[in-house]
Formats: sequence, structure tokens, C-alpha cells
Amino acid sequence: MKLDRMIGIISILLQQEKVTAPYLAEKFEVSRRTINRDIEALCMAGFPLVTEQGKNGGISIMDGFKIDRTLLSTSDMQAILTGLRSLDSVSGTNRYAQLMERLTSNILEGDTHILIDLSSWYRASLSPKIELLHRAIIDGQRVSFTYFAPKGESRRTIEPYYLIFQWSSWYVWGWCESRKDFRLFKLVRITDLQKETYFTKRSISPPDLSAEHVFPSVYKVVVKIQPEYRWRLVEEYGPESFVTQPDGSLIVSCDFSDRATVVGWIASFGSGAELLEPKELRQDILQFGEGICKNYLQS
Repeated sequence: MKLDRMIGIISILLQQEKVTAPYLAEKFEVSRRTINRDIEALCMAGFPLVTEQGKNGGISIMDGFKIDRTLLSTSDMQAILTGLRSLDSVSGTNRYAQLMERLTSNILEGDTHILIDLSSWYRASLSPKIELLHRAIIDGQRVSFTYFAPKGESRRTIEPYYLIFQWSSWYVWGWCESRKDFRLFKLVRITDLQKETYFTKRSISPPDLSAEHVFPSVYKVVVKIQPEYRWRLVEEYGPESFVTQPDGSLIVSCDFSDRATVVGWIASFGSGAELLEPKELRQDILQFGEGICKNYLQS
């Protein structure tokens, strides 16, 4: 953990002109004495760190330096480089690649067989949101936005704490002033994003982003799927998620957190899926299908 923390300290110093030891101690949840020892170790390793006492004092790093790549193993450097390249795929810039050039005097060659692209179809609209939220998190600044959810449209103001890439999408996690609790917001559902007033950051732990916590099971669904959709079940739930029947059809059991998602998922198979359980949702699917038929019969 010490090496991870020291890399984190260098990363912060590269992004901020000057920070204090108490700030770093709170950031990494260690004592100020531990941070002082880390700073001493970094100086002994050859990092040109400068410490200043007094009211406007703090820790800073000299411009134009290069980090000796012997500090990290080759595999460590390759992992960092891969991660930074993936961040560039989101930002639409080469800023993180430039950061890597400052972290090593010789960008690693070879081992470029891992390519991570975190961008999406919505890259043009997502990148500015990610940049604004990232800066707001660093600066401790509230943000407001219009949010579109299944239950309706609302205006929210939050204290942002984390930007998260999970479940193939980008989210911001923060304290929602209207709900008086922490909430997870999907970036593609956010519009009219604006910075607001500054706030004092709460002492919190990283969010629990397990699927069981974020999407609690409400409906245990059993579905009969036609064999031509086997690829979808493998992709979405894995090859062990279904049981092949003598007639070739597939029986799959899965959990859902709301009725609308169940209906939408079943409908996405067209006539290739039949809901077996729970039976009370079969009427919802029937009404969904009748609504579609009505629209097309009228035309």
C-alpha cells in the first residue's frame, strides 16, 4: 500500500500546484507523520519535492522533472500506461499520455497489446461532463443538473465525490440535497450541468457498488428463450446462466429490480422469449404488446 500511496501523492502533486501534509493525510486516511515519512522517502528516491513552512506553505514539485523508471517495475509501468491511455479515450485529449511522459523518462515500448477504450457512442457529450465533474470533485464544488429517470424528470443539486465507470456506463456518486442521501447518477441522463457553490467535504467511505446493493433483487424471473438468442444469454449472463431443454429452448433465471426493466428485457427478444415466472407480470407484457399493435394498426 505504501507504493500505491506514494504514486497517489505524486499524481496529486502533478495536478495541483501545492498541497499540505494534513490534506494528503486526510486524502489517504493516514497520519500526518506517515505522510511526512512518505515525502522523505520520495526525496531520497530523487523526486525534486519542495516543502515550505508558514501560512501559505505546503508541498510542491519542481517543473520539468522526470521520474526514474527504476522506481516501478516494468509491469507496473505498463499497467499505469494502459490505464492512462484508457482515460484519454474518454477525455478526447492526450493529456494523460502527457502525464505518463512526466512519470517516466522513456515511454515503454512493446506490450501495447491491451487496448482499453472507455468512450461511448455519447463521447461528444460525455467528455465535457466528465471534465466538469472531475474538476468539481477536486475543488469541492456543488453541481446542479436536470436528471431524466424512469420515474420522471427532476432538477438536482449534489455534492460530487466520485466519477465511476461501471456496468459499461459512466456515473457520478454524490450527496443529493433533495434526497438527503448519497445517490448514483448516470451521466447520459444528465443535461444542463452547471457548477454551483463550494462545500465542505464529508468524511465518507467509497460507495458500495456491488450489483446487489445498487440493483437489489425485487423480481426473480424465469424465462423461456428460443435457441437463436443463446449468444445474448452468454453475453449478458454467462454460459452457465441457462439450461437447454429437449426441444432446444433455453430456460434462464435472473433477478430484476423493477417491473419496467423486466418488461423491456422480455420485449427486446420479440417473439423469442416467454415469461414463465412471476405470472403476475405476464399481463404487463401483454399490455405492452397490445400497445405496440395499437400504434401500428391505427396507421
